[in-house]
Amino acid sequence: MRLALAAAALASVAGVAGASGAAEMTAEPTAVMQGLDKITARISRFDTPVATPVNFGTLSIVVRDCEKSAPEERPENAAFIEITENRPGEEKRRLFSGWMFSSSPALSALEHPVYDVNLLECKGAVRPPVPPPPVSPASPSGRSRGKTAR
Repeated sequence: MRLALAAAALASVAGVAGASGAAEMTAEPTAVMQGLDKITARISRFDTPVATPVNFGTLSIVVRDCEKSAPEERPENAAFIEITENRPGEEKRRLFSGWMFSSSPALSALEHPVYDVNLLECKGAVRPPVPPPPVSPASPSGRSRGKTAR
């Protein structure tokens, strides 16, 4: 049942503009994910580059594909994601393998007693933080810039 719903949703996302024209999804190199640790109630937002494993708690998340709709279309992000659990002393266990959609997180979600993982968006490459602009030197104390005393 869930597989049929996910397949139908992917077909509708891919063919959203079947009636309105040739809307296509654009591949993006980074998925923005959100994870919830249900034990501590902490929410984490993290960037996951395509094909690069990222750890969240005991989970290892690999995004295989991340697609974004055209700006003029209904906003949608879809990512093919594989999630495995790595517990010390145990064999790796695949928990999830399939498409996640930002507009319908419950349609195809990770079912885990401790963690929730959702797709928020697909975006371009992760950019390094921009340094703040340089601070202009302060004027000498007791003197102000501008008008002078007469």
